[in-house]
Amino acid sequence: MRHGRYPFIVGFLAIPVAIYVTFVIGPYAQAFYLATTNWRGVSANPKFVGLENFERLLSDDIFWKAIRHHVVLLLAMPLLTIAIALFFAFMLNVGGGSRGGVMTGVRGSKFYRVVFFFPQVLAVVIVGVIFSRVYAPDDSGLLNGALGLFGADPVLFMANPRVALWSIVGVLVWQAVGFYVVLFSAGMASVPRDIYEAATIDGAGRSAMFFRITLPLLWDTLQVAWVYLGIAAFDAFAIVQVLSVDQGGPDGATTVLGMEIYRNAFSYSQFGYASAMGVALFFLTITFAALTLRVSRRDTIEL
Repeated sequence: MRHGRYPFIVGFLAIPVAIYVTFVIGPYAQAFYLATTNWRGVSANPKFVGLENFERLLSDDIFWKAIRHHVVLLLAMPLLTIAIALFFAFMLNVGGGSRGGVMTGVRGSKFYRVVFFFPQVLAVVIVGVIFSRVYAPDDSGLLNGALGLFGADPVLFMANPRVALWSIVGVLVWQAVGFYVVLFSAGMASVPRDIYEAATIDGAGRSAMFFRITLPLLWDTLQVAWVYLGIAAFDAFAIVQVLSVDQGGPDGATTVLGMEIYRNAFSYSQFGYASAMGVALFFLTITFAALTLRVSRRDTIEL
């Protein structure tokens, strides 16, 4: 084994690396190449145009509008999702106080975990279809039906440019919270109960235990959650495609880069320009992940 370990390692990794290069690195490289051409999806020999597509991006108002929407999603979605998921996870694990000297969650916490995780078993498109009925502009919609009981006028959630993007944010948060409740619950379960019990004996309340014990000990988990949620905020294509008016409307109020890539490629047959948008999205995502990991880096607390 000592003499043949390198052939063994190479043989073990050869097939996974080949598959990764073929189906991940290869398409990325092809997208980078197509971004420098004017390919329209039919020509076997697209014309090389250099950085022309990227110069066009800089003067494209729709592109910058999509970037602004991603900034809103990057700020609102992770903050809301992490805050809600942390609260629920804390209540499910230690929110019930001390019973028999052991910190427990609220009553029925196991049932609530299943309820919170339920959106994760639904396909994203199914979530979009469900909320198309929740946001329906007449009394058949869940929210407008509830507002009608109080005599309020119907709200055009997806047709009002001021409300549409925040309606998308609400769906993304609802769909993501359950997973991060489970993730944070697993992190809290790894915290020794002796720490919480010692804090209880010292007279610490729930808020003190949350901010002085739970948050510092979950910092690495929070960091990972923020990166994943940021990457999800750079996606959001499926929800926008299903829910929005006229694919990113009204008047581009909900459009995102994924939507514009799809529109330019399959509606306008501008695959070269769509690839340039894809390259921009790739570098934006990588930059966000790297900056987040850099800014949020701190010393690990040893238990």
